[in-house]
Amino acid sequence: MHGLMFTRVAAAPFSAAHSAGFHSRGPRGKAVSMSTTSTESPRAQIGVTGLAVMGSNIARNFARHGHTVALHNRSIAKTDALIAEHGSEGDFVRTETVEEFVAALQKPRRVLIMVKAGAPTDAVIEELANAMEPGDIIIDGGNSLYTDTIRREAAIRARGLHFVGAGISGGEEGALNGPSIMPGGPKESYEALGPLLESISAHVDGTPCCTHIGPDGSGHFVKMVHNGIEYADMQLIGEAYNLFRDALGYDAGQVADVFTEWNKGTLESYLIEITAEVLRQVDAETGKPLVDVIVDAAEQKGTGRWTVKSALDLGVPVTGIAEAVFARALSGSRNQRAAAQAQGLAAGSLGDKPADAEQFAADIQARCTRRRSWRTRRASIRSLPAAPSTTGTSNLPTWRRSGAVAASSVRSSSTASRTRSTRIRACRA
Repeated sequence: MHGLMFTRVAAAPFSAAHSAGFHSRGPRGKAVSMSTTSTESPRAQIGVTGLAVMGSNIARNFARHGHTVALHNRSIAKTDALIAEHGSEGDFVRTETVEEFVAALQKPRRVLIMVKAGAPTDAVIEELANAMEPGDIIIDGGNSLYTDTIRREAAIRARGLHFVGAGISGGEEGALNGPSIMPGGPKESYEALGPLLESISAHVDGTPCCTHIGPDGSGHFVKMVHNGIEYADMQLIGEAYNLFRDALGYDAGQVADVFTEWNKGTLESYLIEITAEVLRQVDAETGKPLVDVIVDAAEQKGTGRWTVKSALDLGVPVTGIAEAVFARALSGSRNQRAAAQAQGLAAGSLGDKPADAEQFAADIQARCTRRRSWRTRRASIRSLPAAPSTTGTSNLPTWRRSGAVAASSVRSSSTASRTRSTRIRACRA
């Protein structure tokens, strides 16, 4: 660990500490005041408000890297719990009020907000802005919609403050041990903020996974798209699992072996790795694979949906992400799915499970057999009507004109796809 400047919280109960303040000894025996009634001269390089798991972990990450961290939370109990459990990891300044929190920070003051996106974030921003001075920096590290960040940056800039929307990726583990950080906002704010963020970020070959993305909402925009891509990755993993279990008849352990093998090659990734780990877990009560006991409904925080909406507005095809979002929405409609299955309207499996992979392959090959040769079918497809003319699009902006051409191609491909599907059904019959 780095910069262990806070060794142990006093053993006195927190109820007593609240009334009298308490002290701790750093590695050189220097007393560190944690008084709740007065604040010593500003010494914290950064402040974190919102001490749920993500906020607590990132505050600990800052402290581990030698930064003095001011702590603030609406519920003081969470601040005390963090110090009681992890106070030995670094130098923390305990505060109760926003005014005390701000007063504990060195100038330019840097405050990282880790609260729920939306109205709660707006409320905290307003409270901080009222207590801060021109040149201070407010950082939103939550999953905020980038258009909200654009609005907030303009409003805060008008008050002489800096506002940074920073996407933070890596979850709870990353927040503690090294996340990927995507800060937007004024470039000059990065000069004061960048070194702190880079120090706690993940590093690859010595390069920090943190850089200034661009103005106002660009950081949160990149994080939004990042999450959307992750939706598609997880959907692919889910569909691969479904094929192995329902088509090949593999049990969870066998599928885990496949994912472990995949993780040794070009598919190596965190998601592939943890999928293998999850599939090996067994439910203690039932003895069944844990994946079979977990409710088959996936939640979503909105970033994948925002990605698809933005893509539609910009005319950018993100079909994989869109299908992943739709699949999550479908998974959440458990009552409707159950009703459909009861009526025989929803497929429950992919059919009889083959005895082995060879049987499966043979079955697929038989289903795909056509009465015509590949050459005949290819010629038939080529005889389909040409894509609709894009005449009249020449005066459109380049990106809109490209979208029109792409749409024509999609319509043509869709027509071909429907024709092929009709032939396949006829062949099977």
